[in-house]
Amino acid sequence: MTMSPDEISCQHTGEDEAEIVLHLPATLFWFKGHFAVQPLLPGVAQLEWVMHYASRLLTPDYRFHSIQNVKFQAPLLPENRITLTLTWQASRQILAFCYQRHDGDARHTTSSGKIRLCR
Repeated sequence: MTMSPDEISCQHTGEDEAEIVLHLPATLFWFKGHFAVQPLLPGVAQLEWVMHYASRLLTPDYRFHSIQNVKFQAPLLPENRITLTLTWQASRQILAFCYQRHDGDARHTTSSGKIRLCR
């Protein structure tokens, strides 16, 4: 049982932007017990992955300070393919993120927010 999603692709889409495509296998630790009838990816897992990819790709010298806002609009389910988009606003020390679920060629936003980082 793993805590990390399957990484399909990971690329910089601009100087301060990155896009990561992930697959959520049903065997993810996060789905166990959350919930029995319909497993959902918890928000804490989504935020963990935001920070992991941000520190790896955009903000290696920064750490979490506070959540400015976060909105969970739709659930992420086992076997979903998703795209995580990160945008670093260095002057404001704000990391914006957006998760989108793939539905064929379409994408639907499932969660988004802004996190303040600090050194």
